Amino acid sequence: MNWPQALQDYQVYLKIERGLSANSIKNYSYDLQKLIDFLEEKDLQASPIVIEKDYLQQFIYETAKQVKPRSQARIVSGLKSFFNYLVFENYREDNPMDLIETPKIGRKLPDTLSTDEINDLIAAIDLSKPQGERNRAILETLYGCGLRVSELIGLRLSDLFFDEDFIRITGKGNKQRFVPIGEVTKKYINIYRHEVRNHLKPQKESEDVLFLNRRGKQLTRAMVFTIIKRLAEKIGLKKNISPHTFRHSFATHLLENGADLRAIQQMLGHESITTTEVYVHVDRTHLAKTLRDFHPRN
Repeated sequence: MNWPQALQDYQVYLKIERGLSANSIKNYSYDLQKLIDFLEEKDLQASPIVIEKDYLQQFIYETAKQVKPRSQARIVSGLKSFFNYLVFENYREDNPMDLIETPKIGRKLPDTLSTDEINDLIAAIDLSKPQGERNRAILETLYGCGLRVSELIGLRLSDLFFDEDFIRITGKGNKQRFVPIGEVTKKYINIYRHEVRNHLKPQKESEDVLFLNRRGKQLTRAMVFTIIKRLAEKIGLKKNISPHTFRHSFATHLLENGADLRAIQQMLGHESITTTEVYVHVDRTHLAKTLRDFHPRN
């Protein structure tokens, strides 16, 4: 097995077996390609089946000079995943990355928006244009349901169960979950659906997609990023925000108002509660309040 064949097989595995999105597969492939380029540049002859720790350690060392620890940690994690795949498929008996340590990077706390900042962003939308109603519905959905941007652009009309106050979300690994939706979010989605979207002619394969561009096609991730960046510039917001900031704000505000961490985990679609626990560190005043309200000595 040579490297190009290994990379191609690995991409198929990530798509079919693990159900990863095209964007995730691209990220995994990028890091593996960097290793392949490094081996070619240094003229190091070692196939995926026989490569040992020394060459990999050399690659990690060279890469560390060029990238930040967080990127280095991602590369190490990605290579571990690749060699675990080779072990899983019985191409190798061991994972040479097992003895290579991941750099300690600490946990980066997510940026959040206040409710006033969110209101200001939404108020800055130009509703005189048809896409204004769409953009307002997008921001209300991001904040009201805590969605990832990929989940937002993939949302379909057939995923809306407004009578039951839920929407169906297809998340990472094509795993589906039902997320509750509030009256405000439903209101603005319905305004967009009935006053704007029904005047568009959806392109083929986009007939069921909720949020469309002016040509009737599914929105891209980049377009949602651009919408939010322009609104932030319009109101003079100094924070570096993205669609994910609304997801962080959704979780943080729920926690601040007393929501159960397990319930937040389910709504966000986190497999592990430890992923959701990052929001506990965002607002420590919530922890102090919990102690005051519930401990018998208080």
